[in-house]
Amino acid sequence: MTQETMNIALPDNLKEYVLRQVADGGYTSASEYVRELIRSDQKRKAQERLESLLLEGLESGEARDFTAEDWAELKRRVWQRDQGPAGNPLRGVPKPAE
Repeated sequence: MTQETMNIALPDNLKEYVLRQVADGGYTSASEYVRELIRSDQKRKAQERLESLLLEGLESGEARDFTAEDWAELKRRVWQRDQGPAGNPLRGVPKPAE
């Protein structure tokens, strides 16, 4: 993975906080600390999205049996989604049996 440099301006109190976290938290650099913060934020947002989708599903109405036709439709929709833009690692995967 290529890395590009990004400079950020921090007030003195935040800069000192970052430097303390590096010293106290076992990080090798401020960059490593910031990358970890970003990864944590990404995970948190993904978790929030998942919880939102689960609640949406729970509130979507009465539960019903999921039939073989439902599974086939789901597989077809996922396959179509994954055939998206060129460079997609799943592009070219055979279409699932109907």
